[in-house]
Amino acid sequence: MSDTSADQPPIADGSAPSTPDAPWPVAVLSTKIKGYIDRLGTVWAEGEITQWGVSGGNVYGKLKDLQQDVTLSFNIWSSTRAKLTEEFAQGDRVIALLKPNFWPKGGSLSMQVYELRHVGIGDLLERLERLRRQLAEEGLFDADRKVRLPFLPACIGLITGKDSDAEKDVLRNAQLRWPEVRFRVRHAAVQGDRAAAEVSAAIRELDADPDVDVIIVARGGGDFQNLLTFSDEALVRTAAACVTPLVSAIGHEADRPLLDEVADLRASTPTDAAKRVVPDVAEELARVQQARARMLSRVTGFVTSEIDRIGHIRSRPALADPSWLIDFRAEEITRWVARGAELIDHRVDRAGLRIAELTGQLRALSPQRTLERGYAIAQRADGSILRASEAKSGDAFSLTLADGEVDATVGASRPGAARSGRLKA
Repeated sequence: MSDTSADQPPIADGSAPSTPDAPWPVAVLSTKIKGYIDRLGTVWAEGEITQWGVSGGNVYGKLKDLQQDVTLSFNIWSSTRAKLTEEFAQGDRVIALLKPNFWPKGGSLSMQVYELRHVGIGDLLERLERLRRQLAEEGLFDADRKVRLPFLPACIGLITGKDSDAEKDVLRNAQLRWPEVRFRVRHAAVQGDRAAAEVSAAIRELDADPDVDVIIVARGGGDFQNLLTFSDEALVRTAAACVTPLVSAIGHEADRPLLDEVADLRASTPTDAAKRVVPDVAEELARVQQARARMLSRVTGFVTSEIDRIGHIRSRPALADPSWLIDFRAEEITRWVARGAELIDHRVDRAGLRIAELTGQLRALSPQRTLERGYAIAQRADGSILRASEAKSGDAFSLTLADGEVDATVGASRPGAARSGRLKA
C-alpha cells in the first residue's frame, strides 16, 4: 500500500515566503495582516462624522476626510461612549484617537475609537452650549431676576469701545430724544484677550456709582469669533450680579451671546438701546397733552352730566311743589287718627259688655242674692257659723237676713230638719 501523504505539498505556516508552489492559506494571510495592523497602534485622525448610529449602547459610524472622498468605518464600544463628556451627531467635525482593527474571519477593517473630541467652531459651540445649560440651570436667565428699567434715567453708564460707532450711535440718539440726559462712558476693549476682564471691571465700577441709573454694554456687531468675549463665564456672572439695570446692545441678530440672556434688557443694536432706555421728549410731551385733553374731556363730560341730572331731579313734582308732601301726609294722618278712634271705641264697647257679663255672674254667685231669696245665716257671738248639730238650747246667736241682723236664742235643736224640709228658725 502506497503512502499518499507523501504526494501532498506541505501546508505553509507563513514562516517561509509564499511562492506559486507554496502559497499561504487565506487564514495565514489574514493573521499576518492583523499582526501588521495591530503593530500600527493608536493614531489621532481628524474628519467629519457622516454616519452616527447607536445599537445596543455601541456606536457605529463613518468618518470622512475633510478634503478628499475617503471614508473609514469606526465603532465606539459602550464602555468608551460612557466616558465621553460631549454630545456628537452627524456633521460634527472631530478628532479621534483610533486603533485599526482587522477582523480575520470577514477580512474587514474598522477603526475602534478610544477618544473623541470636537474641533474648530464645533468645539467652541459645544463648550458654549454646555456653559449656556449650566447658567440656565443656576437660574441666571430666569425672567423673574430681570429688573425693570427706570422711565427716565438721569445718568446712563455706557461701556463700549473707544471712538466706536456704537458709542456715537448711543450718544447721538439718546441726546436727540432727551437732551438733558447725562452719560458716564467707560471705554473697554470689546474683542480680544483683554476684553472680558475690561468689560467686567467697567460693569463693577458703574454698578458701584450711585448716580448711574442704567448701564448699557454696546458693540457694533461682529462675527462669531469676535462675539465670544460676551459669552465669557466671568463676564456673564459679573453682569448677573449687577444690581443696576443692565442693557446688552451687542448688535448681532444671528448669534446671541450669553450676555444677552443674563441682561435685564436685550437691544438689537446700540441705536435700539438708546431708543429703549431714553424716552423721546417730543413723544412724552405729546402724551402729556393727550392725557390732559382726555382728562379735561372726562371732567367736562362728568360735570355736564351731573348738571343735567340735577336739572332732571329739580323738575320732578316732588321738588317742583313740595307742599303736596305735607298735604298728602296730613290726609294720611287724619285717616289713621279716625281709624284709631274707631278701633278704641269698639274695644271700649266690647270691654263694657264683658264687664256687665262678669258682674251678672258675680252677683249670681253672691251670698247677698242668696239671702234675698229668703235664706239666713246663723252665727255665734264669735262669728262662727252655728250648725244645728252643734246648737244647744239657750245658746245665743244672730241671724243675718237680706235686710239686716236679728238676735235670737236656741229654743230647740232638730238636726236633719233641713234635709227633710222642716227647717225652722
